Amino acid sequence: MEKNKWRMLCEECKEIKIIKEPDMGQYTSFKAGGRAALLVLPDNQEELRRVLEYMSGEELPYMILGNGSNLLVRDGGYEGAMIKLGEGFHNIEANRKTGLLTAGANVSMSQVARVAVDAGLAGFEPLSGIPGTLGGALYMNAGAYDGEMSFVVQEALVMNRNCGETRIVPKEEMGLSYRRSAFQESGDVILQVTLQLTPGDSKKIEDKVMEFTRKRNEKQPMNYPSAGSFFKRPEGYFAGKLITDAGLKGLKLGGAQVSSLHAGFLINTGEATAEDILLLMKVVQRTVADRFGVELEPEVRIIGKE
Repeated sequence: MEKNKWRMLCEECKEIKIIKEPDMGQYTSFKAGGRAALLVLPDNQEELRRVLEYMSGEELPYMILGNGSNLLVRDGGYEGAMIKLGEGFHNIEANRKTGLLTAGANVSMSQVARVAVDAGLAGFEPLSGIPGTLGGALYMNAGAYDGEMSFVVQEALVMNRNCGETRIVPKEEMGLSYRRSAFQESGDVILQVTLQLTPGDSKKIEDKVMEFTRKRNEKQPMNYPSAGSFFKRPEGYFAGKLITDAGLKGLKLGGAQVSSLHAGFLINTGEATAEDILLLMKVVQRTVADRFGVELEPEVRIIGKE
């Protein structure tokens, strides 16, 4: 029955780019995992509204896909549609006088950082190397090096997943906490984000960005596919240190490995399946729980069938 509904969506939205049964290993930073039913690429708000209205009316499963840098699709695939925002959500502008930087949800974090440097706006530097989109970073309240999105976001333009209406959501209504936001419950789609930054010296801001980049390249396994830090930080601990102290650094199962450079990263050494990664995750969780009584919770979103 759902296959017929997917076929109808393709017929009703012929002007919207749709890819059937995409290999999600090609659209996620882990470079592993199964296929989705569809990949839908709306280029503007009206196309997105039409897709969301159809999904809601037919009660079809879907999720919004950014850069896929915090996502793992099980090998059995995802029976819903992936919606990836297109060129119409790639605008960006900065105002040095007000300190405001506004960008579409599909803009990468590195692009935001580049525009902030050029405009002489400070405050975004710790987030500059996060390998995702601005919309995805806000959705997860992403953070790095003692910075996080909640420190710099002012408001966001979002679309209601059910009726397609748009509205401005101020920071105070976003429910931001450690790797959480209200968008994870509401399902509202983030279209555009406004950041409140601080005017500063472009050279000093760029130097800070370069310093964070140097630290990341030295301490993180940038040469292997991964989803960044795999586990959330347990209260009072650091996941990477717990994993190292448990003697798991470098442990390999199939094509998946606990990075020997940073134990908080699970990496794809080349031929890993999603199952390899998930089995390694479970070994790490069980060993750390047995040794230290600490439950490690994945930061990575895991979806799909076994």
